[in-house]
Amino acid sequence: MAPEVPLRNSLLLRLLIASFAISLVSIAATAWLTARSTTLALKQERGQILADDTTIQNTLEGFAASHPNWDGAERTVRDLARRTGRGIVITTRAREVITASDRSAADRLPLNASAVIDPLHLSPLPDQGAGPPEDVSRIDPRAVGPYLLPTPERKKLRQLARQEVSCLYDTHGLRTHIVEEPSGRPAIRAVPSGAVTPQTCATKDLSAPTPTEAKALTELTALVRTCADRNRIRFEEPLTIDTRFRLRQAGFEQGSSRLDDCVEEGRREQLAPHVAPAALLFVTSPSQTATPVFDLSRAGTLRVLGTTSLVLTLTIAITAIIAIRLIRPLRKLTNAARDPSGRHIRIPITTKDEIGYLGAALNELSERRERTDEQRRVMVSDIAHELRTPLSNIRGWLDAAQDGLADPDSSLVASLQEEAGLLQHIIDDLQVLAAADAGSLRLNPRKLSLRELAEQSLDAHQTAAQAGRVALTGHFTDDLTIEGDPVRLRQVLGNLLSNAIRHTPPHGSVTVSAYRVEGGVEIRVADTGSGIQPEELPRIFDRFWRAEQSRSRNTGGSGLGLSIVRHLVQAHGGEVSAVSSPGTETVFTVRLPN
Repeated sequence: MAPEVPLRNSLLLRLLIASFAISLVSIAATAWLTARSTTLALKQERGQILADDTTIQNTLEGFAASHPNWDGAERTVRDLARRTGRGIVITTRAREVITASDRSAADRLPLNASAVIDPLHLSPLPDQGAGPPEDVSRIDPRAVGPYLLPTPERKKLRQLARQEVSCLYDTHGLRTHIVEEPSGRPAIRAVPSGAVTPQTCATKDLSAPTPTEAKALTELTALVRTCADRNRIRFEEPLTIDTRFRLRQAGFEQGSSRLDDCVEEGRREQLAPHVAPAALLFVTSPSQTATPVFDLSRAGTLRVLGTTSLVLTLTIAITAIIAIRLIRPLRKLTNAARDPSGRHIRIPITTKDEIGYLGAALNELSERRERTDEQRRVMVSDIAHELRTPLSNIRGWLDAAQDGLADPDSSLVASLQEEAGLLQHIIDDLQVLAAADAGSLRLNPRKLSLRELAEQSLDAHQTAAQAGRVALTGHFTDDLTIEGDPVRLRQVLGNLLSNAIRHTPPHGSVTVSAYRVEGGVEIRVADTGSGIQPEELPRIFDRFWRAEQSRSRNTGGSGLGLSIVRHLVQAHGGEVSAVSSPGTETVFTVRLPN
């Protein structure tokens, strides 16, 4: 008898704990929602939500500026949603969702977007425009694209910047520090911020473009020229753009002509492949429904506790009743599965619920297992029987040759080769059947002419038919094009023809015909052999079955050919059948779809 299930592993205890936990979570969720509503109100009063919106937009604009697409943005969005407590959704301009912090946020999009995330067209800030015109750009400075400096160039510029910082301190006593821009180019900032930095220590090498920047600026200059020509803007040569994207021309006042617009347009065209496409940003707030006022008096507290206790009691009682009803039939199933005899024991089915269905399924599984075990035992016995004869012959001839009772001449070698070929044929057939049983029998279908395939099979078996003095003929129509595996279909016809020739006496005939029928093609192989008894017809496609069990191997084959035919035809979506008149005719019919 199997030991009882320990209490700690009992399904009943687990259900009770689960119900208790669910109740506690429900109560805790109510308290959490109340606290959350209060916290949300406080955040709104302090302007936290506005700050969160700014953080979300700025972070996502930075992501778009530094990535060519929105792949990988999901982690950033979820991190922002977790930190701010907001629902965040990014969509295309057609409002197709790219990523969202959660599914619920994506299902309730507002009518209007909170912002447009486009690193090439930033929304102007309230104080933007106060500085020089050349500094007013709507391109995110974090969008660097081809201006991103490699490590060697960064190191060289940083060394030059350190030299200038040392010079400013030694010469003017000015404290400065180095700030690395998004492209990797160092910039010198004075302390305190806003102080004027003398140009006496500035070097041309630090402000000159690096090879990477020079290549990118050359491309930008070509784009600016194209824009100027398109808009019929005149400019003086040479047209030069520095690392701050400012035009360097004699007599040219920065920001005073439309050429500045061409620089901005050229930068956008140059950076477009390196930044994420423009997207709509939706930032939603948690649901802010009216929060009921709780009565926290003594009487109100007692009512809350009483209601909570009643919910817990009812939940535990219902769970216990359901668990007991579930455990009883499960224990019966367990005892039947652990029966020491190992025999099939039918489980009584007393209910029509899921447990009853499970018991019925286990009964069917047990019956199938017994049938499978019996089939396996029979198959192993048949395989041993089929392999024993050729192995015994090979062993006998080899022992005779070793003992000097037989000469190892060509006839002995031919006999050994014949027996070895028979062994190989049986093993190949078993491999095909094993693949069919495992569902791994693969076909290579293509358009083919069944007439050509049948004529090839007839030619291949003419020698065997002539040796047995059997007339082999074929009758085919022309429209026999189908979809199939030519190798496997040739194997089907070969097995049927070999079987028919083998069972047809001398001066008999084997006729192969093929013609189109509704929905496919039909092949008929008819012979004038000994025929098959009616009671044996249902078994002719079984493995290792022979109509005459005492028949010699030379005429009987391995008993696997027709079984292989059935599996190959079924793999093509067709069907095979046989009819026989003992002593007159046997006809095998194969029907294949188009």
